[in-house]
Amino acid sequence: MTSPTRRVSGSTVRRLSLYLRVLETLTQEGAGTVSSGVLAERMGTTAAQVRKDLSHFGSFGKRGLGYATEPLRQRLEEILGVDRSWPVILVGAGRIGSALFEHAPFRDRGFNIVAVLDRDAAKVGKRWGEVEIQDVKTLPQVVARHDARVAILAIPRSDAQAVAEAMEAAGIRGILNFAPVPLRLGPAVQVNEVNLALEMEALSFALRNQKTGSDAGTSGEERGSRP
Repeated sequence: MTSPTRRVSGSTVRRLSLYLRVLETLTQEGAGTVSSGVLAERMGTTAAQVRKDLSHFGSFGKRGLGYATEPLRQRLEEILGVDRSWPVILVGAGRIGSALFEHAPFRDRGFNIVAVLDRDAAKVGKRWGEVEIQDVKTLPQVVARHDARVAILAIPRSDAQAVAEAMEAAGIRGILNFAPVPLRLGPAVQVNEVNLALEMEALSFALRNQKTGSDAGTSGEERGSRP
């Protein structure tokens, strides 16, 4: 397996995930090969960007012939680590936690929530399908039992840092954080923050500043031009 020779940006990794989805669709359509131009068109990017992203991980395809669809799909699965099954610990049995537990795409990608933990005694002992909600105090034992390295944090901000530190001490090395607070952990732990409010604010900003036909027809004074 070829490893990247330099650090790969988060934006590149996200594009790899999108390339994988396009390749899955192309495989279903029976396409044996695909060009960088076709990948770019379906992604809304450029062929040069596609080739640059893939070049981080070795040589793919042949000039003038494109990429073999199925081998490239398999290689991207390997690069992204979704060619294996990942046991995932979910901490937080509230509404967000429940929605994440039922989120089928997680399972489709091999992220299997094998344990759910919460501090609320009224929730502990209840079952979500085949999974029984356990007390968050048992986190170290649960992580060890399942040999888990990935966790999801979906709890109030007041508890998030302490629970994240307990995750780190128990051996968790990747956290998907839905708590509305940045986590401060050591460099061995990769934390991906999912702040839904920030995403909505970014969306509202884009809409607020979107150029429309009526905007284009505003007067020079409204546009700030001098008389």
